Amino acid sequence: MLVSYNWLKELVPDLAVSAVELGEKMSLSGIECEEVYTRADGLSKLVVGEIVSFEDVPETHLHVCQVSVGAAENLQIVCGAPNVAEGAKVIVALVGARIGGGTKIKKGKMRGFESQGMLCALDELGVDTKINPMKHDDGIYIFEPSAEVGADALEMLEMTDAVIDLDVLANRGDALSMRGVAHEVAAIYDLDVKSPLSALTETAKKAADIVKVSVTTDKVATYKIRMLDGVHIAPSPSWLQNRLMNMGVKPINNVVDVTNYVMLLFGQPLHAFDFAQFGADTITVREAKVGEMIETLDHERRALSVDDIVIVSNGRPVGLAGVMGGVESEITDATVTVALEAALFDSASIRKTSQRFSLRSEASARFEKGINEATVKAALDFAAALIAQLSGGAVLSGVVESNDYQPKLPQVSISLSRINEALGTTLALLEVEEIFGRLGFGVSVDGEAFSCEIPARRWDIHIEADLVEEIARIYGYDKLPTTLPASRNVGELTPFQKFRRSLRTKLERAGLSEIIGYSLTTQEKATEFTPGFETVALLMPMSEDRSTLRVNMLPGLLEVIAYNQARKNSDIAIYELGNVFVAADSASACPIYEEKNIAFAIASKNADYFTAKGIVERLLAGYENVRFEANADNPAFHPGRTAKVFIGDVPVAAVGQIHPLIAKKYDISETYAATLDMQALFELQPAQTIFTEIPKVQAVSRDIALLVDAETTHAAIVATIRAANVKTLTKVELFDIYQDENLPEGKKSMAYNLIFQPKEATMTEDEILSALTKITRQLTEKLHAEIR
Repeated sequence: MLVSYNWLKELVPDLAVSAVELGEKMSLSGIECEEVYTRADGLSKLVVGEIVSFEDVPETHLHVCQVSVGAAENLQIVCGAPNVAEGAKVIVALVGARIGGGTKIKKGKMRGFESQGMLCALDELGVDTKINPMKHDDGIYIFEPSAEVGADALEMLEMTDAVIDLDVLANRGDALSMRGVAHEVAAIYDLDVKSPLSALTETAKKAADIVKVSVTTDKVATYKIRMLDGVHIAPSPSWLQNRLMNMGVKPINNVVDVTNYVMLLFGQPLHAFDFAQFGADTITVREAKVGEMIETLDHERRALSVDDIVIVSNGRPVGLAGVMGGVESEITDATVTVALEAALFDSASIRKTSQRFSLRSEASARFEKGINEATVKAALDFAAALIAQLSGGAVLSGVVESNDYQPKLPQVSISLSRINEALGTTLALLEVEEIFGRLGFGVSVDGEAFSCEIPARRWDIHIEADLVEEIARIYGYDKLPTTLPASRNVGELTPFQKFRRSLRTKLERAGLSEIIGYSLTTQEKATEFTPGFETVALLMPMSEDRSTLRVNMLPGLLEVIAYNQARKNSDIAIYELGNVFVAADSASACPIYEEKNIAFAIASKNADYFTAKGIVERLLAGYENVRFEANADNPAFHPGRTAKVFIGDVPVAAVGQIHPLIAKKYDISETYAATLDMQALFELQPAQTIFTEIPKVQAVSRDIALLVDAETTHAAIVATIRAANVKTLTKVELFDIYQDENLPEGKKSMAYNLIFQPKEATMTEDEILSALTKITRQLTEKLHAEIR
């Protein structure tokens, strides 16, 4: 919500703080101020000038103008605008002026004629096309005749007015109007609000004689129409245009501009129809029928549904209620009779219509967040009076309405002790009563109990907690005492939190950095590493790239690697501890459940499969019966450099190289990755760590080299060695794999280091030889290995 500081001071005349101070104070009081600025920022040396005379430059579109700027001598300025005229009051950029885009005006020559400045259009001052009432081809901006020559043009355009940009949350729809903001400011500074006045004069002719209203849906609490006749459509006066532009609204004409002005003032959306285009004297408000169409003011034809509320005349929709009017009944230069609408439409229905058509307007935003139900007629009367004043029209007598709706004001009670208990304060009864008074609440006191009648403009207040928040806001959040929470309970980490923290420590000691990835991804990436899994998609995703809940965390890690490598950060080692989301079967009460997972990925020229495998082994240190099995089933992993990891018979992890085609798709270098089931690891961890006495005798190390079939796996060799049941054998470690054309075809050489650790006495050579013999016999018989 953009707030004009000058307009706000008209509503709160005694406001004495600057716009910047006010913005800071409002942020501390619950409505955040994003910025304070003026539309004149970066502009300078712009004055009001009067074209005294001009001559056309032959064979060009240029004019040599003599312009008075209130100085002793006139300025000669060459201008090509089509609307140059003697006596016109214009914007003059003097030599040395700064205009839009930071452009500096210099003295120059055009077609041999000296030019001592520039005559400006609004877009040349940087006025956005979204709020600029003029097109560039229309020419230069011309002030009203009353403009003073030599005056500051920026002040005449009210571009020096400070604009306060407020971030209004959904529960504070009252702050989407100038009156609402004025009441908020008045409450903060304990000031009075001045209500704007506009005298309404009605003719003897009755509006009810020419129009009737029929409402056939319960989604419209009230619908009101005022009729104006003899209206002359013209541009709005400059004060109204300037005010609308400061508020971020584009001026259109004197009728439409008044509806926007009153919407900004009261927060009540209005709509003006060209009554002559209705073709009937009855306005019907109903739900749309299947197959009905409407062309809205943005010249888009839209197919309606039964969820939409429409304004209907002569059997056809002429307006999409609460969102946008229809093009057939829009105000044009030929409009003479205006039907002015004010209503209370159902917020949920307006939200659905606006969302379905992707048509969010200023009106729909206010209906969605709520409007002041007590000022519907007041806003309608104010607008009718102002339109009559600006257009020369006459307001017909009476309001044609579906009912005389009056909102019921809620009563909310609270005690002083409850307020002080909630805020930790020692506020007195009179202090609280005074704050309620500043907020405009009707309050009665019985002992220490307050009974508050909430004004209709604060429809967000319903319960005791709302009153506590209001007291805190106005009293000042910065004044509330700060205390530590009192509790007899001593906090500590849960067993799972301790386990998770231990995993993080191990991963970071291995040189990996933690990331937090997106839980949402594309449908394709969601199952890229888990083919066949059912996914859960959002009904209304913000984008297709974030439409499906992830089933695996690796795609997110690969995206991070791709992002970094695209920026010359080539060596990446990252991990994530998070949740993946799995669709439950149809019999489950919950359609989705979360699984806790670990994933890491390493893209480095110094990394290989064994780097990733070593990290997995470090995470699984202390677990019993851990085994790695070669796996070529997952198409996202390299078929010859991937393994499934089991603890006993429970699969707990997968580790391997990302398939080169997947790596190419993500545009990343050779990458190794793993995923682990954190919940399974937690449940399978050893219940107790048993201390093993440190050996008193020295271990024995022996190397053994084997010539085996190329298809023989490391896991099979280790299992065969262990099957020899040599009790002193404590460690088997592969340290070399050799494949070459010098070896027999289909063979490879694998070298292992064997560690023997006796407990009582140092092993003799005969004992060592016996152990090796048992192992080699097992390898020869089971794997047909050749000992080298």
